[in-house]
Amino acid sequence: MRIALVAGELSGDFLGAGLIRSLAKRYPTARFEGIGGPSMQSAGLHSDHPLEALSVMGLVEVLGHLPRILGIRRDLRWRWLDDPPDVFIGIDAPDFNLGLEQALRAAGVPTLHYVSPTVWAWRGGRIRRIRKAVDRMLCIFPFEERFLIDQGVDAWFVGHPLADAIEPMTDPRAPRRELGIAAHETAIAILPGSRRSEVNTLLPVFLAVAARITERFPDVRFLVPAATPALHARIRARIDARAERLPIEVVDGQARTILAAADAGLIASGTATLEAMLLRCPSVMAYRVHRITAMLVRRSLRISYFAMPNLMANEMLMPEFVQNEADPDHLTDALAGLLEAPDQRAEIAARFASLHECLRRDASERAADAVTDLLAGRGIDHAIG
Repeated sequence: MRIALVAGELSGDFLGAGLIRSLAKRYPTARFEGIGGPSMQSAGLHSDHPLEALSVMGLVEVLGHLPRILGIRRDLRWRWLDDPPDVFIGIDAPDFNLGLEQALRAAGVPTLHYVSPTVWAWRGGRIRRIRKAVDRMLCIFPFEERFLIDQGVDAWFVGHPLADAIEPMTDPRAPRRELGIAAHETAIAILPGSRRSEVNTLLPVFLAVAARITERFPDVRFLVPAATPALHARIRARIDARAERLPIEVVDGQARTILAAADAGLIASGTATLEAMLLRCPSVMAYRVHRITAMLVRRSLRISYFAMPNLMANEMLMPEFVQNEADPDHLTDALAGLLEAPDQRAEIAARFASLHECLRRDASERAADAVTDLLAGRGIDHAIG
């Protein structure tokens, strides 16, 4: 049994690792190959290209990397058409994976896509391509399954692995003790994103907000998690380049501990908004991309919110500021508003807890169920049990 998987960024690497571990229990002799990061490789994937080669954000931003990315996709397509795997699973990265899935499916390879593209939000025309490319879509949010089924796509809601991995908090003081945060200190998590473009765009704005918050609130302390040593160095250099000294600590990893310990968060759009929700951290979200990317997105945008907690709740639980509105003035006022309203923060945390429960479904096992079911339907059934 050969199972091919391609993830495009660190969040997909996390999803793929859980799926590989669940599939390995069913197919103990399976070989896993494709593209993944350290988590997928630790779970058993042989990665043919580095994950970082595909981790580029935005429509305009990707242009400079396009020849390399297309070259990687050609390499995988030719290799797998010449020697087809038993199944292909694209993990997020739809602009890369859908084209690969379409070619492989046309050649008879069963294909699944793990994490629905946001066709319910924008670029709805991609539904037609999904129908051609994907035998089964694995959805991590409940509203996606019904939307896709109504559009003629075989879709399974599997839940979100992050919701399974993050246990409901029983002692909110524990993460503060772990990080050495005193009871009188106001802790703020700053998550400017993991991509270079996000850090370059958002971190200067977030540091300006930190400077203003420091003036308004005594005993404030900012913590910035850095996923890699390179990201740590990049963030530290930005902080050190400022004239004023700010009470900011850059921490290796520990993003979840920091969010769980924080009184509030200042975070980039994306997976961090979901993590903040799962860790009960009332937060303010900012989102900035190249102005041409933003213009193209606006033309087909079909949603009222960007942050996932807001999309799930269909209301503004997490203040969000996009493009020009993601400036120090707006972000400072919103963050200060949260810090000055402990009752509001408690209410938001309670709503976050309810949304968390909606997503706890043992997602990696359910996703593996979906794969096994599809393969059994094709007569490819080497699973145990």
